[in-house]
Formats: sequence, C-alpha cells, structure tokens
Amino acid sequence: MTPETLFSIAGAVVLPGWALLVFAPRWKWSAHLLAPVVIPALLGVLYVSLLVTHYRGAQGGFGSLAEVRRLFDQPALLLAGWVHYLAFDLFIGSWEVRDARRAGLRHGLVIPCLLLTLLFGPAGLLSYLVVRSVRLRRLSIDGEEGPT
Repeated sequence: MTPETLFSIAGAVVLPGWALLVFAPRWKWSAHLLAPVVIPALLGVLYVSLLVTHYRGAQGGFGSLAEVRRLFDQPALLLAGWVHYLAFDLFIGSWEVRDARRAGLRHGLVIPCLLLTLLFGPAGLLSYLVVRSVRLRRLSIDGEEGPT
C-alpha cells in the first residue's frame, strides 16, 4: 500500500474516536477503551510497521532540525510522524474527557479544547489546562491539592 493510501486510512480510523469523545463522552466505551486504547493501538501497529520497514538506513535523525527534515523527506517516515500525532492527540483528547468528568467540568467547556487538540495538539491541551485551572482554581491534575 502506498503512503498516501495509508495516510487516508489512518485519518479514517481516528475520526470515529474524536466523534465519540465529542458526541458520546459518557458512553462507557468512548473515553475509556476506544479512543485511548483501541484506536491508538491500531495506529501504533501502523507506526511500528512503518518504522520496521523504512527506518533502517534512513537518512536523517533527531539531532537537529535539518536531520529531522531529511528523515521526513521520506514519505513512509513522514507518514509515521503523522500517525504518531494522530495516536497521541487522540490519547490526550480522551484524557481530557476523563479528567473533565472526574473534575466535574461541563462537557460543553471541553468540546472546543477537543477540537483544538484534534487540529493543533498541544494548543488544545493547553486550552484544556487553562479552562480546567480557571474553573477549578488549581493547577494540579492528580486530584491532590497543588499550588493555586
């Protein structure tokens, strides 16, 4: 299969997870199994497959921006990087939903954060952490009292 085809498949696999987090966050399978475990695991299989079949002998590396650029000049490894984003962003989005539920935050406040996490990863996580901190008036995320 071509990297372009796999790119399309990976995008199609991840979207139902995001839809479940936005539209069915309380369904027991959404934020506890499908979005944080099943879908990222499927993407993980694709990621590892791409690395095993294309990383050996690849040009580039992670020591400088120029090396990363050379590494990602190879379509299969660029796809692996994209799959990495897809899996981790969905995992973070599912954490946001579970954490918001534990913290007693309304889901309506989380939805814009989820959309930002889907589109811009760390910006979405940052927005969730800001919303959470403002609403709960604390910075800690583990349930214990932390600095306020």
